[in-house]
Amino acid sequence: MNPTPQQHDDTLEHFASHGAAPLPAANESGHVEHDGARIWYASYGSGAPVILLHGGLGHSGNWGYQVPALTGAGHRVVVIDSRGHGRSTRNARPYRYELMASDVLAVMDALRLDKAALVGWSDGACVSLVLASLAPERVAGVFFFGCNMDPSGTKPFVPTPVIDRCFGRHSKDYASLSATPSDFDAFVAAVSEMMRTQPNYSAADLARIRVPVEVVQSEHDEFIKPEHADYLARSIPGAQLVMLPGVSHFAPLQRPAQFNRVVLEFLRRIAG
Repeated sequence: MNPTPQQHDDTLEHFASHGAAPLPAANESGHVEHDGARIWYASYGSGAPVILLHGGLGHSGNWGYQVPALTGAGHRVVVIDSRGHGRSTRNARPYRYELMASDVLAVMDALRLDKAALVGWSDGACVSLVLASLAPERVAGVFFFGCNMDPSGTKPFVPTPVIDRCFGRHSKDYASLSATPSDFDAFVAAVSEMMRTQPNYSAADLARIRVPVEVVQSEHDEFIKPEHADYLARSIPGAQLVMLPGVSHFAPLQRPAQFNRVVLEFLRRIAG
């Protein structure tokens, strides 16, 4: 039994055992062939489009508490498994955020979405902001949660029981969803190499971003320095900084109602 969005899973014990709430039945789902990979997507509901981009090593099912809240608020929600993650495949090319951003554009093109708001979590936040930088005309706004835009923004890695539970869940899900279920260790190594060296945006790069951005930082984020979130908000023109109290890098799973409320406030703001 999954907890409701009003309940808390701060320690991720429920997530470790059961995953997030199941995604609802999709209006449409499938794969888009793009640049040596098959990229899986699903679309739910109707209205102003929002694309949800999950974190590194995860998959779209991690948004199980967010999709119903967003469709219930009148949005068309599209989830995408990043290349090599979940149901999406990859080739031998190294991971790059620009490549994953181009995958998102390929899905948008296939779904005939001229423009969408992007909600990114961790690696998905990097992909969102990179896409906004490269193709601002396609992006209505970026909800940037829990990530860095240059290597100086990360804390030294310190294992915790919460991180271990999340990693264990990712391992199980990879084995059940991936087209290469025995390749988890190589997958982790490849994604980790990207995270170690990318992205590497300068303050000047950030200053050129021309879409509405909300930088969202959790009080207890295990990976991202709070001063980096503040720097991003100061460096991106017009960006706003929002702090989430009581949660960590895994806020969408820990306290979904709190997280969903902030996402919906952002979407209302950019809709004018």
